[in-house]
Amino acid sequence: MPEQRGPGAPATLRFGVLGPVRAWRGTELLATGSPQQRALLAALLLREGRTATAAELIDALWGEEPPHQALAAVRTYASRLRKALDPQILVSESGGYAVRGLGEGALDLAAAQELAAEADKARSAGDLGRAREALRGALGLWDGEPLAGLPGPYAEAQRARLEEWRLQLLEARLDMDLEQGCHAEAVSELTALTAAHPLRERLRELLMLALYRSGRQAEALAVYADTRRLLADELGVDPRPELRDLQQRILQADPALAEPSAPPAEPPPAPVRPAQLPATVPDFTGRSAFVVELSEVLASADGRVMAVSALAGIGGVGKTTLAVHVAHQARAAFPDGQLYVDLQGTGSRAAEPETVLGSFLRALGTAESAIPDSLAERAALYRSVLDGRRVLVLLDNARDAAQVRPLLPGTEGCAALVTARVRMVDLAGAHLVDLDVMSPEEALSLFTKIVGEERVSAEREAALDVVAACGFLPLAIRIAASRLASRRTWTVSVLAAKLADERRRLDELQAGDLAVKATFELGYGQLEPAQARAFRLLGLADGPDISLAAAAALLDLPAEDTEDLLESLVDTSLLESAAPGRYRFHDLVRLYARACAERDEQPLSERDAALSRLLDFYLATAAGVYAIERPGDRLVDHLEKTAVPGLVFPDRRAAWDWLYAEAVPLLACVRQSSGPTTLRRAVDLLWAAVDLAESGANSKEYEAVGAALRDAAREAADSRSEGRAVLVLANARHWSGQFDQADEEARQALALAESAHDALPCCWAANILGVFAFYQSRYTEAEEYLERAIADFRACGDLSGAAAALCNLSRLHLQTGRADSAVDLARQGTEMYEELGHLLKAANGHYALGVALGKSGRPADSTGHLSQALQVFRASRQRLWEGMTLFRLAEVDLLAQRPAQAAANAEMALTPLREIGGAWRRGNVLTVLGQALNGIGQSGRAEVCWREALDIYQRLNSPEAATVQALLASANVA
Repeated sequence: MPEQRGPGAPATLRFGVLGPVRAWRGTELLATGSPQQRALLAALLLREGRTATAAELIDALWGEEPPHQALAAVRTYASRLRKALDPQILVSESGGYAVRGLGEGALDLAAAQELAAEADKARSAGDLGRAREALRGALGLWDGEPLAGLPGPYAEAQRARLEEWRLQLLEARLDMDLEQGCHAEAVSELTALTAAHPLRERLRELLMLALYRSGRQAEALAVYADTRRLLADELGVDPRPELRDLQQRILQADPALAEPSAPPAEPPPAPVRPAQLPATVPDFTGRSAFVVELSEVLASADGRVMAVSALAGIGGVGKTTLAVHVAHQARAAFPDGQLYVDLQGTGSRAAEPETVLGSFLRALGTAESAIPDSLAERAALYRSVLDGRRVLVLLDNARDAAQVRPLLPGTEGCAALVTARVRMVDLAGAHLVDLDVMSPEEALSLFTKIVGEERVSAEREAALDVVAACGFLPLAIRIAASRLASRRTWTVSVLAAKLADERRRLDELQAGDLAVKATFELGYGQLEPAQARAFRLLGLADGPDISLAAAAALLDLPAEDTEDLLESLVDTSLLESAAPGRYRFHDLVRLYARACAERDEQPLSERDAALSRLLDFYLATAAGVYAIERPGDRLVDHLEKTAVPGLVFPDRRAAWDWLYAEAVPLLACVRQSSGPTTLRRAVDLLWAAVDLAESGANSKEYEAVGAALRDAAREAADSRSEGRAVLVLANARHWSGQFDQADEEARQALALAESAHDALPCCWAANILGVFAFYQSRYTEAEEYLERAIADFRACGDLSGAAAALCNLSRLHLQTGRADSAVDLARQGTEMYEELGHLLKAANGHYALGVALGKSGRPADSTGHLSQALQVFRASRQRLWEGMTLFRLAEVDLLAQRPAQAAANAEMALTPLREIGGAWRRGNVLTVLGQALNGIGQSGRAEVCWREALDIYQRLNSPEAATVQALLASANVA
């Protein structure tokens, strides 16, 4: 690590003992001599500045049989070290030696000890995140075996001590990992550690807990069985009580084991008595974080400054309720009074500041005759009256900052709470708070308080549906709950059913003089025409949020103008800023915006035109991402043309970031674009965004949208769109492991594409049919399809597709005993990808080549290609292929007789392949994991893995079941 020092400053010395004993001056590695000389240096460093006598050093280096010239050798080593280091560092003292004057952090062991102490302190304070980071830092200072290669009994003893300490730190870090819910990630690390330290019971205990929390109870119990057997065979003892107790708790499914323990909740602030404020609602619920935040701001006014907090949020979010509640709690801090006014900022006639000041002055004891007429004079008198007093002013429902400024006290010790729908960014010195909807737990609690515990507990799921339909908006929940409370013949399910109809939902959410729609209408009525148009059209898009670029396409405006409009809507609280450059509606506000679009948007065709522009934007941009990622692939030439341009990206990482950030709104746009004028573009967008399914990131939603488009195309009798939609669906089923259904859909896709003379889908359908025939051992048919695909791709000029088919044909040759040609075909495909500059698909080529080389008995070459593929798949977020590559590496590790490494790779493969890839692929990984675990002596866990794999294969009627049965039989566990 480079030294940071000023010009001319001497470079500092640093030493390392947590690995080979080394010394650096700045960044220069110093020569520290022979192993015995380094052993002397280590002995002095580990004494932490204390003097070691010559006799002690001789005993440290040679033990009970020192050489005849041992004393002379010690003096020689010390002299040489003094020359290599600074003379003032190694000093002679009382016939011995010491290392003195080291700077802070100069010894890696001391740095590790400081970090470990910091971790202990953080953990005691309940800060597990900081404690884990400190332990990671301490463990990161180890560079292999401590005191590596040093002779002598002292080095041997210290080596054992430091290694034991490292394991203790590692166990502590893993224990905190599990406390913070990182159990799935810990399994593979603990599997490798228990293989390396089989008799260390604490590691076994942590592995059992990690497996149990990962839903792998049988494997957790198998670890205990393995441990008990190993301890009995090796040491003749039973597992320690903690391990036995954990086994019993797992057997009993102890709920306390299921999740990490949470720190105790902070006690709620003590209640206070209200004074001249509106009454607080008796069923005030939740908002504890906001209550604390606002209370702290008000407390800052205690004799020091004037505190101002401005709460903003959509109508019905509970701004007034929260402000009144906080004001009541803060009453004791403002003994000179609390003032309140409704400024009526959302109405057509907002309260005038001079009128409000007149009422405030009268409430503060000012005689009517002493109140001046002008706003400026009233404001000045108001501040004078408040001077020296501690008063809280609650300004509710403000219009803007100009209305509020004259009403602020302006003196220390006073405070003001302001509520408004607009964000008062121009109110100098104000603490701004954006109030969001309730959490689901808070919403259900409020609903229960109004309806009653008995009715809600009987229909909890229906109650959750109700508060979700209300968008967790407090006003909506209060209205819905009040309607239910006043109708004893209704059940919660009846109310949930009424609210399930989105077109009727806003009409259902009204009771007496309370209505959600009326609340939104007040805000909408104050918008400028351009704001109102943007509000209406944005509400048409189905996605949970929308990016600035997508919104610009939807509104047909430049990005700068779009941003100004959207930010102005954010300031009115009708729109939310989900993240920089991203915007979203509250669910009920979206319904209201759509209702406004249906009522007010003229001409009506503008609604369809806006959604068409949005679809064009997504298609053009997704096609650009596809082209960046797959140079030479001809798909982009076969997509529908667009009238709106897409984004241009500087590199593939930026393109990938866009695709995954836009995944959910993009798929929502596809789903709502199944009409006759947009269907073809929607299908092509789904095909261009194929990575969302192949990576596993959005595979389920992708598959559902594909099925919806297929049905729409079939109903429209559009064979071209139907063929492409069915092909997309077949690919999605393939990646999710639904091979039989995918095979049938691929046949349909080929027939439809041929009837529509759609060339490129014919190529891809033949390729995937070859893959499915290979999976089902129909090798002759598979070869015919794959050779057809290669020829058809080349005829279309699509060399990328041809490379994919070549890699698939390689797998077929490998399976049918043609190993040399399999390697050659995979190499051809990989080289074609690389010539095209196709980084991601070249990784698929390296994967195929690695598999072929591994099966051909060349594990070292196989590992190199698979590791290269793994690096790209991880960087490209391809979860399916990351898992499959780890599985193939585990297979190669087994061939190379590295069972511990095989177990670690197979464990890591299971995590992504439990989410995507299907049961058959998961069964393959479990089979290999069982073989690896058996190889490191964990036969109990191996049996659990094999039996789970056998169950999968038997359910799928897969021939691999015979292989697993043979493994079970050979291990005598059948």
